[in-house]
Amino acid sequence: MENYLDEFRMNVKYYREKMDISQTQLSIICDCGTGTIGGIESGKAKPSFDMMIKIAQALKVTPADLFIRDISKSKTELKQELKQQFESILSRL
Repeated sequence: MENYLDEFRMNVKYYREKMDISQTQLSIICDCGTGTIGGIESGKAKPSFDMMIKIAQALKVTPADLFIRDISKSKTELKQELKQQFESILSRL
């Protein structure tokens, strides 16, 4: 479950920066405290379901987009990570 929250928080930050808005601006749009978005992005706060929906709407993405994968990483980077993980597993067999 923790992995999903990491993906979520990294994707929130990625889409927020892509829209060129600050954490404060996103918190205003989402009608939450100014520290809420920072807490979510740093992993110190876990958003409610309703907050996840508000964030997705504010960032103009679907809620699923925030959980798919760390969108800030390229496919090449992801393939390299998977290859390393696979090789590590094989070496233990």
